[in-house]
Amino acid sequence: MKILLIGYGKMGKTIEQMALAQGHEIVGKIDHSNTAELKEYTGQNTDVAIEFTHPESAFANISYCLTHGIPVVSGSTGWLDQFEDAKKLCAENNGAFFYASNYSVGVNLFFHFNEFVASKMQEYKAYQVSIREVHHLQKVDKPSGTGITTAEGILASYKDLEGWVSDNPEEKTKLNIASEREPDVVGTHIVTYNSDVDTIELGHIAHSRAGFAEGAVMAAAWIQGRQGVYGMKDMLNL
Repeated sequence: MKILLIGYGKMGKTIEQMALAQGHEIVGKIDHSNTAELKEYTGQNTDVAIEFTHPESAFANISYCLTHGIPVVSGSTGWLDQFEDAKKLCAENNGAFFYASNYSVGVNLFFHFNEFVASKMQEYKAYQVSIREVHHLQKVDKPSGTGITTAEGILASYKDLEGWVSDNPEEKTKLNIASEREPDVVGTHIVTYNSDVDTIELGHIAHSRAGFAEGAVMAAAWIQGRQGVYGMKDMLNL
């Protein structure tokens, strides 16, 4: 594949290494210093774009790809208030758009198990459910996209909770997501069910970014020849 990297931070560099090791070609690398160069790429010279940037730039990058015939795989978080607009653009342009808050196969299995556990635990009212997520100091959005996806999986079963709240454990009518930022942490997500007599936890701890990069490259290959909006559940058949 001819891959355009949009975003060349830690994840972009890890994806580059993974893609090259698998025999793919990196046709371009776009970051904050050369955003104007994005206009040089279209579906004629690029098979797919892999986009990991910031909340303020993600939608514009995705929009460019969808309107210029480039299938796009995005892992940017913090911009999902515009997700419906991206889906509409994809449909209008017969495009291909793959989005996940986290591309790790292990994390997506965690999402799957999280939904199942929540569907059972909601019957036991003695347990208070909460989420804790820990990332590196450079992580700009709080809570993480993975933390929000985890919350959504729980809220699908917990109809008595009125959505989620960030760092406010005193708000008992909502699901609390506690966010911590520490040096050299790739990503930790823990769901806790706590009662007066015991605690049940379900968690995922990433040891490196390789799992995220592998999933993103896998998605870039999987989306070839497809049209529409997809996610990890589609690719992993969960």
